[in-house]
Amino acid sequence: MVIGSSLAGLTAARALAGFMDQVTVIERDRLPSGPGRRRGVPQARHTHSLMTTAHQGLEQLFPGIGQDLARAGAVHVRIPQDMLLLGPAGWLPRFDAGLSMLSAGRDLLDAVIRDRLRAAPGVTFLQEHEVLALQGGPQDTVTGVWARGRDRTAPDGWTPRRLISAEFVVDASGRGSHAPRWLAELGYQPPLESVTGAGTAYATTLYAPPVGHVADFKALLLMASPDDPRQAVLNPVEGGRWSVTLSTGDNTPPPADHAELLRAAGALRHPLLRDLIESATPLGPVYRCGRTENRRRHYEKLRRWPDQFLVVGDALAALGPAHGMTLAVQCALVLDQLLTAHGTAVGISHRLRRALAHQIAPAWQSGTSAPGPAGGLRARLGRRYASRIAAAATADPHAAALLLHLHQSLAPPAALRPRALRAALRPRRTAPATPPAMPPSVTHGPQARRRRPAAPAAPAIGVATGSARPRAAGSSAQWPAVAPAGDRQRP
Repeated sequence: MVIGSSLAGLTAARALAGFMDQVTVIERDRLPSGPGRRRGVPQARHTHSLMTTAHQGLEQLFPGIGQDLARAGAVHVRIPQDMLLLGPAGWLPRFDAGLSMLSAGRDLLDAVIRDRLRAAPGVTFLQEHEVLALQGGPQDTVTGVWARGRDRTAPDGWTPRRLISAEFVVDASGRGSHAPRWLAELGYQPPLESVTGAGTAYATTLYAPPVGHVADFKALLLMASPDDPRQAVLNPVEGGRWSVTLSTGDNTPPPADHAELLRAAGALRHPLLRDLIESATPLGPVYRCGRTENRRRHYEKLRRWPDQFLVVGDALAALGPAHGMTLAVQCALVLDQLLTAHGTAVGISHRLRRALAHQIAPAWQSGTSAPGPAGGLRARLGRRYASRIAAAATADPHAAALLLHLHQSLAPPAALRPRALRAALRPRRTAPATPPAMPPSVTHGPQARRRRPAAPAAPAIGVATGSARPRAAGSSAQWPAVAPAGDRQRP
């Protein structure tokens, strides 16, 4: 039994399907037949992307899932070849770092993975059912769950609760998990919790690119810097649209409408995002999210624990939108690997809890490291080293690759660290007060605005530079995929 059909629940069910005759995913909401909105995933409105680790892990669980997602409309983006990326100290060069992402709306990602899981033998979905409690068994075990179904004819809207037996129960119900209460009702100690406020809020909306828009990049990422915690991302998603998310820091409220979003984009470290969306067409309202605290439940520290019960995903560790999907996939891979090694789901709960804690520790440490002068000598040295890497990344590909691996919470290749360290330790001039004004693009930035068409008689092609341009003959409202800057010939 898997509680919740989030990405953590879907991937955990896939891992269990190879070892159980029957896997039931119990879901409180009604599941859409396609990429529809689900009430239990309010964060689905915000920009999502499957980073390298998450994509590779999904391929292990669902072979060929990348092709399915691409056919459904997900956009493959090489990082940083297909992306303009403003790092903490300036624009990063565009080169082959061996990293990529699949960018799509969260509803589409869930729908494609859900369809693949439905096709797996022995997997069923029990929709519109809510889990109320765990059923304890002899010798510290869990033997099922107590649940109730939705009944609109009943006075309280629910059917009487009933017991659903299961040999193994996985809680993947997300941030709102009731596992601590369920365990307390069975006589177990609740886990210790670590909570840190991220101080970050998000605002997201969709745009149709300007008519005739041409660019030598697909995505844009403006990272935070030590003195400016604001970030922004523009990702291509299915249907030729842009998903734009802007995050604030220092507990600043996020933009509430398109006018505020445009002003906030213009106040970022570089105005390129504002230039891009100023001539774009909004496709819906601006959605805001302010619940981004980091929360971790330390189940691995409990001495007494029921066997045949596991907590995964955001129910175990919620690290905001940056790492959620990656951690969900990694939890499922840990479950799959230990089941394969042990051969049964009985007697491995202790090993699973410790393995999951070890898996999420690096992402938790990087996601909760506090900026500023506090934190002791080791923390100050770490920030100084990160600052040197960020500064070197503007000119050295090895330092840039290390910065990108750390941004994705990836362990960089062994050969990369010494090369990046040499680049960071090279003598350098004092960093400028502002980042370089010109991004590594031949279609955008100050130099691009002074360019002229190669053929004087041809109409100018519209570029999102803050003002509308005439539409080129035969141009389309679709945003064309254009080769990276290194593959284009300068006119």
